Amino acid sequence: MRLESDESLVSLLSSVRRVAVVGASPKPDRPSHRVMRFLLEEGFEVVPVNPALTGQTLLGLPVYPSLAEVPGPVDMADIFRDSLVLPEITEALIGLKIPAMWTQLGVTHLQAEQAALAAGINLVIDRCPAIEVPRLRKLGLLPAQPLRR
Repeated sequence: MRLESDESLVSLLSSVRRVAVVGASPKPDRPSHRVMRFLLEEGFEVVPVNPALTGQTLLGLPVYPSLAEVPGPVDMADIFRDSLVLPEITEALIGLKIPAMWTQLGVTHLQAEQAALAAGINLVIDRCPAIEVPRLRKLGLLPAQPLRR
């Protein structure tokens, strides 16, 4: 299901515990790094995914080369990759039965979105949780404290 309403975003954010950040960067000025830090501050368990950084750590967390190599279940993948590779990432999500995919600002691909929807994946497109959470808080739809404790 494509999640667009504030209520559906709140429901997703309230149910997710473990987030894979696909395309995580070690550079503090990069959006993926800032969002990863934000998710950690919100109390989510975060798993960085970046094949170029395999074996390293980001924000104290081990980096995995792919979603398939992340140990244990993932509730949502937050995608910071070029739109052109979104079909490949979507196939991995479907195969791994990851229930939710969130694509960052500017990351869209119609066929990948359609495949995700056909597989029953909850889908948030072209948004950022580090923007949406504060916005939803300001509306009174999320509590003032971090989402996870």
